[in-house]
Parts: sequence; structure tokens; C-alpha cells
Amino acid sequence: MKTNSSNSLLTVPTGPLKISELPPNSVVTSGESIYLSLVIPTYKERDNIKNVVSILSQLLDESIPGSYELIVVDDDSPDRTWEIAQFLTTEYPQLRVMRREEERGLSSAVIRGWQAATGNVLGVIDGDLQHPPEVLMQLLGSVKQGADLAVASRHVDGGGVSSWSVVRRFLSRGAQLLGLVILPGVLGRVSDPMSGYFMVRRSAIANATLNPVGYKILLEVIGRGKVDQVAEVGYVFCERKEGESKVTWKQYIDYIHHLVRLRLSTGRVGRLSKKVNFPIGRFLRFGLVGFSGVFVDMAVLYLLSDPTTLAWPLTRSKIIAGEIAILNNFFWNDAWTFADVSARQQEWHQRLKRFMKFNAICLAGLVLNVLVLNLVFNFLIPNRYIANFIAIAVATIWNFWINLKLSWRVTDVK
Repeated sequence: MKTNSSNSLLTVPTGPLKISELPPNSVVTSGESIYLSLVIPTYKERDNIKNVVSILSQLLDESIPGSYELIVVDDDSPDRTWEIAQFLTTEYPQLRVMRREEERGLSSAVIRGWQAATGNVLGVIDGDLQHPPEVLMQLLGSVKQGADLAVASRHVDGGGVSSWSVVRRFLSRGAQLLGLVILPGVLGRVSDPMSGYFMVRRSAIANATLNPVGYKILLEVIGRGKVDQVAEVGYVFCERKEGESKVTWKQYIDYIHHLVRLRLSTGRVGRLSKKVNFPIGRFLRFGLVGFSGVFVDMAVLYLLSDPTTLAWPLTRSKIIAGEIAILNNFFWNDAWTFADVSARQQEWHQRLKRFMKFNAICLAGLVLNVLVLNLVFNFLIPNRYIANFIAIAVATIWNFWINLKLSWRVTDVK
């Protein structure tokens, strides 16, 4: 059986969110390999973690003794959940604990846990007992019978929710239907695409770079992995007894964002992007954000420079309008275009660093913008708005390419 020689914390993996084909080196004392690595992502779960570890350990000790590990990945909870879990390792030698101080987010926490895992089957379960632990045995059985992916679903026989409101039920079903419209090839394979309770063979997702958005990682596993056989097991989603719920409207927004991004990366746009070695999907998002900035820019330019309003000089008005548009574009790009990077760099100093880079690059683009505007307006087209539109288009290409290389560097995640 694999045991912990000490209760030291696991080192947090860095770099791309990619699972290796072979498990990382590990200490195996009894000659048995680890079959299942079950990740438990936590944040402020001090009231639940001991009970979760106890129940899961008892179940797995009965079914696959010595062939599993539990990995708690805590996002530096202010209630020190990680410290309580670390203390439990003396009682539960199969338990390992990771404390993330730089990154945040449930999905990336799961992947970081899988990167440190030594099992051939990787799983995830919530740390709040809303996922009934006994269903774990059915998921495990499905994988042993040949499934590449076994998903606990609320929408098959035996599944349901305990006391959800009508609104929450509507949102859940609406999210499922929306997924079928946007990404039928992925969402059509499972009945509960927002499930966070499943197991997957390591071989099915090995070497795939995962870029999850928000809380739902299952979409990435199906969309980017090599998943052939899928099995579903019904379960009833339970309301938490301890702690506070983390369900917010942002989860549904992230879900839609995730669907669109997967659609762009796995559809025709994604294939063309790989063929020409250019991030077309990301550029389209950047362009849409820039389009919103056009309206901001135009509106401010009108208020400042138009003869019927303040009638300020064109160049001064353009500089102010451009800076306000830069602020607008940064917030949208950070939240959407480059969300896969910003989700792993959520500290205030990291966000400030990105903004300073973005602003400097866009200010250089603004200089280019002003030059083009004046050239077009004074020598080609004497219409301030058409000239401004052309100048914005030229600057957009500059801004995207330089920001891609400097401000949001995917390989520079620490």
C-alpha cells in the first residue's frame, strides 16, 4: 500500500494544464500500483473535510484496499481547510494534500491534483458531501467494465435533485439544452454536462492541454480527450449540511463561455487555426471585444470633439477616447479572451501587471491609431468617423499580436 512518509504538502505543479501519459514517480511500499486517484477540490470546507475523508476511505478500503489515493487540493482557504486535511494524513496514510497559494479555481485545482496523481484512473468529487460517496462504487464498477469515462448524472434513472428551486432547475436544464445547440458532438454524449462527479481513464486525457473555464471540467475532458465509451450512473444531488453554497450566476456565464470556446477550438475555426498556426478563435474574441471598444471610443470621441458638444481638438479628444476604450477592452479580454490564463493568475498584483502591459502596448497602438487617423482624415477621407474606424482596425492587429506574446502568455503561468 502506498503511504505517506510524512505529512508534508504536495508540490503544486506548474506550467500547462496537461496530464502525463505515465504517472509521476511515487513510492509504493507493498508492490501494488495505485488504481484510482480521487481529487477533492476544496475551499472553506473545514467543517466537512474530516467527514468526507473518513467516508471515502472506508468505502475504498473495502473495495480496492491499498490501490487508491485521495488528493485534497485546497485553494489556500482562509479557514485553513488544507491544514486540517494535512493533519488527517497521520490517520489516513492514503491521503495527500496540496495547498495552492498562487492559482484559484475549481477546474484548475482538479487538473493540478491529477498532475500529481499516480493512479491509472482519475476522479473528482466535491468536498461538501453534496455528491453521495456511495455512488463512487458504481462509477468505479463502470470503469472496470471498460468505460473510458463514468459520469454521475442527475438526469438519468436514479438521478435527481433534493430541494432545488424552480429557477435553479430551469437553469440547469436550460444549460443542457444550450449545450446541445452549441456543441452537440460533445454535449450529446452525456445527460449532465455540468456534473462535477466522475472518473476518467488517464489514457483518455493524457497529453491533451486542458483549458477549463469556471467550475465545470467535464466539458474539457469530453471535448479534448480521447473518450470512446461513456457510462452514466444516476445520483441525487444533496443540499450541503455544513458550509455555504458556491453556486452563483457566474458559473452559468462561465459555462456558456466554455461552450463557445470549445466550439471555436474543436470546430472548423479550430482546425483552420491549427493549420495556419494562428489562434483564430482567440483573435475573433479579441476582435469582438475590440468592436465593443469601438462604440466606447466613438461615443467619447463624439462627446469631446463634435462641434455640437464640447468641440475639443481632434487629437486630444482621440487620446482620451482611446484610453477609456483601452480600459473597457482590458476588462473584457481578461474575463473572456484570455480567461484560461487569467483564471490561473487571479492575484491582484498579477492582474495589475497584465493591465500595465496591456495599457503600454495599447498606448503604443494608440499612437499608431492617432497617426493613421490623421493621415486618413487629412489626406484620404475627410470624415472623422470613417477615418477613426480604419485607424482602429489597423491598431487592433498590432494590439492582439503583441498582447498575445507579452500580456497573456499561456506558458508563463506560475
